[in-house]
Amino acid sequence: MKAIQFSEYGGPEVLQNVEMEQPKPEGREVLIEVYRSGVNYADTARRKGRYVVPTPLPFIPGAEVAGVVTEVGEKVTKVEPGTRVVTLTHSGGYAEYVKADERGLIPIGESLDFSTAVALPLQGLSAYHVLTTMGRLEEGETVLVHAAAGGVGSIAVQLAKLQGAGNVIATASTEEKLAYARELGADVGINYTKEGWEKEVEEATNGQGVDVAMEMVGGDVFKKTLQLLGRFGRLVIFGSASGEESRLNAGRLMEKNQSVIGFFLPQIMRKPELMQSSLEALFTHLRAGELKLQIGETFPLEEAAHVHELMEGRKTKGKIILDVKS
Repeated sequence: MKAIQFSEYGGPEVLQNVEMEQPKPEGREVLIEVYRSGVNYADTARRKGRYVVPTPLPFIPGAEVAGVVTEVGEKVTKVEPGTRVVTLTHSGGYAEYVKADERGLIPIGESLDFSTAVALPLQGLSAYHVLTTMGRLEEGETVLVHAAAGGVGSIAVQLAKLQGAGNVIATASTEEKLAYARELGADVGINYTKEGWEKEVEEATNGQGVDVAMEMVGGDVFKKTLQLLGRFGRLVIFGSASGEESRLNAGRLMEKNQSVIGFFLPQIMRKPELMQSSLEALFTHLRAGELKLQIGETFPLEEAAHVHELMEGRKTKGKIILDVKS
């Protein structure tokens, strides 16, 4: 099979087109013929050797795949060859075939195309679990979503409203992005590139602070976001885009019974039943027309290095997809 692999850490140029044997499913694993693979910033972090956990070499990136089951392991009971599915894997998505646990599969039927299906899992699950599992969002609460026009943020705005949030405050870097966040349901839009953005958030909460804050920048943004938490507020960290260190005076949390919580999606993937149930919830919203996905360009598998270059140069918009098999 064809695959994209890197054997050393570095820039996009380390991504190589290779030929290798197809993997063999065992136990509760299935083999999926990949039609579409999602591209994410986590893939670029893997390539650089800067991911949250070590990346073994050689490595085939890619965590989101949509395709058709072609073979099943001896203990598989819930899916048959020929089933159209979408799922998350720990690696291997930039390839014509990949193995996956049957417990994490979501059948997509004939009505949902592969591109739409693959655009939801990673960013959708991140938004869902940051808000629900880690953030414990309750009806009527106030949510602060940074980078609200981005992949995770745009889905989080919609999910927060679907889950009954009373006030969704969205931040973004341009008026165009803020308009998009409002279109998705945000109640308030604030440009975080302007001096004093945190005061606008405070005003939007009438000085009460936010109940749940989604934070993936780090550094000064983390510090200011923490100060914006209200009583019993929860700040969920799911990234560190700035690369800056985030310092925390843990004793300050006691004053208002606040929490700072870390989120790492692969830990959810270690619980296949939890991953599957939350994916089902997301696809239920999608099929009902309650979730809007921002899908960008689609590129051939062999152009993965070029795609990484475009992403790191901030020259892409929306979800970027690799066309593995048309």
